[in-house]
Amino acid sequence: MRFTSEHRLGDDILERRFLLGEIPGILWTPASAPASAPAPLILLGHPPLGLHRMYPRLAERARQAGADGFAAATVELPGSGERPRWPALDRARADMRRAVEAGEPVGDEIVDALVLPLVDRAVPEWQAALDALLALPGIGGPVGYSGGVISVGTRLAAVEPRVAAAVLFAGSLVPRVIFEEARQVTVPLHVLLQWDDEGNDRQAALDLFDAFGSEEKTLHANMGGHTGVPQFAGDAAARFLTRHLRP
Repeated sequence: MRFTSEHRLGDDILERRFLLGEIPGILWTPASAPASAPAPLILLGHPPLGLHRMYPRLAERARQAGADGFAAATVELPGSGERPRWPALDRARADMRRAVEAGEPVGDEIVDALVLPLVDRAVPEWQAALDALLALPGIGGPVGYSGGVISVGTRLAAVEPRVAAAVLFAGSLVPRVIFEEARQVTVPLHVLLQWDDEGNDRQAALDLFDAFGSEEKTLHANMGGHTGVPQFAGDAAARFLTRHLRP
């Protein structure tokens, strides 16, 4: 991991951009956090739209995490932002757009081609980032995951023992194999669902929630579209992470 820049968000949060190999990422830490009391870490998931486009929302979530005493970090997903284009992923996105524009269902073949290669690449990269981040002074466990893509979060929660709790954002297409992997997830979960999400299969989101193997899992559903998550829903997710990462 190589840091490339740093600045402060207000007086309380230190923002540092880094490269993990060739993968861009951002780390936010409470500016006053002592190295003798390492801050728990929240991994901030996001859709594959690029860190530049997602930055305002990620920074706001990082501010909330910092106010609660957490470090937060994110990495650029494969095939998006500054990373090299991924032709197979671009073709799958084009196939999905054509199906939607034609009013046709997005079939399993398109969903698998769109999501599974992303999950297969992104999860090991998140784990490599976690290795590097937890080696830094001032950052420690436990670790939480918060955000989407929900299939990425599901796989990571299933295979990464350092993730102690997860907030998952429904709103993306889910391959059938991910429903099976969801049964292996046992950490506490808080799932956010926008009831009127124009790009989300609501029933698939409900079925995925039902499939999770966690004994503690909460579905927080609100009226409104994809980007209309109310502030109180975000506050509830923050309280969930505080309860499990700072017991």
